[in-house]
Amino acid sequence: MSLLIRGGTVINADARKRADVYVEGGIIKAVGENLDVPSGAEVIDAGGQYVMPGGIDPHTHMQLPFMGTVASEDFYTGTAAGLAGGTTMIIDFVIPSPQEPLMEAYKTWRGWAEKACADYSFHVAVTWWGDGVAEDMGRLVNEEGINSFKHFMAYKGAIMAEDEVLYNSFTRARELGAIVTAHAENGELVFQLQKKLMEAGMTGPEAHPLSRPPAAEGEAANRAARLAEVIDVPLYLVHVSTKDALDEIIRARLAGQRVYGEALAGHLLIDDSVYKHPDFEYAAAHVMSPPFREKHHQEALWKGLQSGNLQTTATDHCCFCADQKAMGKDDFTKIPNGTAGVEDRLAVLWTHGVRTGKLTMEEFVGATSANAARIFNIYPRKGRIAEGADADIVVWDPEATKTISAKTHKQNVDFNIFEGMEVTGLASHTISQGRVRYKNGELFTNKGDGRFIKRPAFKR
Repeated sequence: MSLLIRGGTVINADARKRADVYVEGGIIKAVGENLDVPSGAEVIDAGGQYVMPGGIDPHTHMQLPFMGTVASEDFYTGTAAGLAGGTTMIIDFVIPSPQEPLMEAYKTWRGWAEKACADYSFHVAVTWWGDGVAEDMGRLVNEEGINSFKHFMAYKGAIMAEDEVLYNSFTRARELGAIVTAHAENGELVFQLQKKLMEAGMTGPEAHPLSRPPAAEGEAANRAARLAEVIDVPLYLVHVSTKDALDEIIRARLAGQRVYGEALAGHLLIDDSVYKHPDFEYAAAHVMSPPFREKHHQEALWKGLQSGNLQTTATDHCCFCADQKAMGKDDFTKIPNGTAGVEDRLAVLWTHGVRTGKLTMEEFVGATSANAARIFNIYPRKGRIAEGADADIVVWDPEATKTISAKTHKQNVDFNIFEGMEVTGLASHTISQGRVRYKNGELFTNKGDGRFIKRPAFKR
């Protein structure tokens, strides 16, 4: 159960240094040179490589029941794919149906997640309001270690939270020392635009981005931030896809608010031209919300990461195969929303961020692990290579290359939005709880090896 990672350069979000890392019992016991370790320790030669905290993907949807079907990736296959790409923890979402007790939904998701092979936690969505919701929020924070609550400002007629729900939930979260998160899109505007486009005969995927314009995201981001300002609760905006929403985050942060932003790897690299592809299957495979945007939004998102106004990167990993996407063949509003990425996030960010000079290696660690750990209150247990931290580690070969393809990826889906992309920089080893779970292309995983990680409330 002991492991020595020897000869590498340790990269944390605030520093880098040449050091060996000794692991025992799932915990990092020592970081330094010329370590005195037991003779029987397993040794990984990390010469010429970087030793970094395992990735934390703060936004995934494994096994999600959504839009009349269920995501093809379950908690085992999804966490295994994450390990293959250097991600050692996910934060998924419990999404209660309207009127469903939060605790009931939470127990259901915890049951599904028992098969995970890497560590996991949950955000819990508030989709309706009542006295029982307030009570359940208290139980979730105080007994279950949930410190974040999600609010969908879109999906009218399903899980959308109206302003009254937002006000009550934000207020309760503040009382409990929790952070609120929001999917910022004006759901009423999206609903009306969808109806208008369908009536005009635009039924294909090309209508999807037209029904969810940047202004719809900007307005909702502003509304969420203003509510959070009045209620005095920290806010985390998921999948920021537009300059419009980023500008609202910057405004709020300059005013002293604790508002945080998340960028998806896909939104950083893919533009809205994918929806105009003549092949329905290809175009529909890219349908997610918010949609991929015009190129100038991508440029803004990179600047948001560089400036620190966007703190984290995620994937919104939510997989639907071609036959599921075909449910919307004649009605784009019925195409299940979601794309994959949990396996590829680190490689594409390294290739297009670090190797291009957009991000330093330290900023890469911040954006892929440390900042999520800080924001969701599990740092430095997670997100840092240091004595006493969990031994969730990725050994990163900066010269390794591959071409991303659905034919070879570990993700349980038949399409990859990064198909054909050549990446340089890959995980050679991924260590979870002190055990090597991925090594040079091969997984060593077991169902149930993952642990549920409690996240304590924030002290004021």
